[in-house]
Amino acid sequence: MNDTRDLIKEISELRHSNIICYIGGDRQNISTRIAPDIIPVFYKHLELLGTSDRIDLFLFTKGGDVLTALRLVHLLYEYTDNFSVLIPYKAYSAGTLISLGASEIVMGKLGELSPVDPNITSVFNPADPANPQMKLAINVEDVYSYFSIAKNVVGIKNDQALAEVFEHLIKQVHPLAVGTIHRTYSLIRLIAQRLLLTHMDISRQSEIDEIVNTLTEKLFAHNYMISRIEARDTLKLPVTFCSSRLEALMWELYENYSRQLKLERPFIPDEVADMNGNFSVYCGVIDSINRIDGYVFDGVIQKTAAPNQPYQNNVSITHQGWKTLERSDM
Repeated sequence: MNDTRDLIKEISELRHSNIICYIGGDRQNISTRIAPDIIPVFYKHLELLGTSDRIDLFLFTKGGDVLTALRLVHLLYEYTDNFSVLIPYKAYSAGTLISLGASEIVMGKLGELSPVDPNITSVFNPADPANPQMKLAINVEDVYSYFSIAKNVVGIKNDQALAEVFEHLIKQVHPLAVGTIHRTYSLIRLIAQRLLLTHMDISRQSEIDEIVNTLTEKLFAHNYMISRIEARDTLKLPVTFCSSRLEALMWELYENYSRQLKLERPFIPDEVADMNGNFSVYCGVIDSINRIDGYVFDGVIQKTAAPNQPYQNNVSITHQGWKTLERSDM
């Protein structure tokens, strides 16, 4: 991946900044989400870079753990007073939260943010009818919309009637799952506010509230994509449009990672396994000028067959985690 190192260096010189790239692969059948295990990896990169006048985070992610977003932003501000995020394409959910902590959000034409209402999965969630071994994810905003419809569309105002609406909900969803949803809703709003306050003064509380309300309540679908125009003009976020040169470099860098991680191809273990059925596949990268780490899944394919039945492939993951790489490893 020497070509990515050259591109990082060129963007760094253009931006007069230190660049760290985080690519959370969203490849079909295998993906990487923002999780607490990225924090010590980022720390090692930041220690090598040292204190900087500006740090740019080149970001591609479908989302993940919301508390990690807050922790990462706080860590980045330990090394700079000027933190910007570079978004060539997707920065969804927890990726959008990270962006809220940046004093500058640099977006290409394909750059996208998203609402920050998370999906909740716990042991108390309803079982998936199609696969009873799995639990259905519950979207926080879906639950709040359920009550909004009851009150504002159906017109239910009576306390007793609203209590019956709630009782009907908890017949379908375990009460502890409903409690988790409310706690998460409150948490996500608190995190969004704290991230905005890293670069906005408390005197702008009304602006902060409006941004948080829009991202958690007013955008009605979790998969609603927020373009750079809407992020700047409607949300009033500190969005900067790329110069043509910067956009070309950002997109080339993203395409390099996409090609190396095969993001646009489904992961099929048979295609990469050796003669013994062992395989390793990378699905995430944290990269800077001095160091590269990849998130790797190691696994094995075992062929089994019942009498008079064709062979079946059983795929087992034997290890997963971040690994320091040589650039030739990928």
